[in-house]
Amino acid sequence: MATTTIKPDAELDCVGLFCPLPITRTKEAIEEIAIGQVLKVEADDPAAEEDITRWAKRTGHRILALEKDGAVLTFYIQRMA
Repeated sequence: MATTTIKPDAELDCVGLFCPLPITRTKEAIEEIAIGQVLKVEADDPAAEEDITRWAKRTGHRILALEKDGAVLTFYIQRMA
């Protein structure tokens, strides 16, 4: 169950998609929002946690929260650049 109070500016549903689609779509979606805004991404790909975390660090974006609900991961990513 989601417990975060972060209000995303955009949402992306990647449930049912597998590598490389979650990271590709996250990259595309983050470019659609303004710097400082937050993107909520839901994914159930087992590789998503490592892939998206590594991508955010490499590209300078900030993961504000990561929630797990069964197989579904929910990322709140703030666009930094």
